[in-house]
Amino acid sequence: MFKNIIAPVQAWLLTNGQCVGCGSKLDNAKKEDRKDNTQKVTCKCGRIYIFEKDTKKYRRALFEEV
Repeated sequence: MFKNIIAPVQAWLLTNGQCVGCGSKLDNAKKEDRKDNTQKVTCKCGRIYIFEKDTKKYRRALFEEV
């Protein structure tokens, strides 16, 4: 039940380029370039995201990508 409420809010935050945990802008976070035309983005709260340069969208990183 809670996932049905939280998931759309988290998706909305990611489309606006904000962290789902602390709400800070991911543009100001630490970024590392990767080989596959993406960037590994680490927020100040410790959450890790992947920024896809082709689509210019953020998504949560998988365990294999960390």
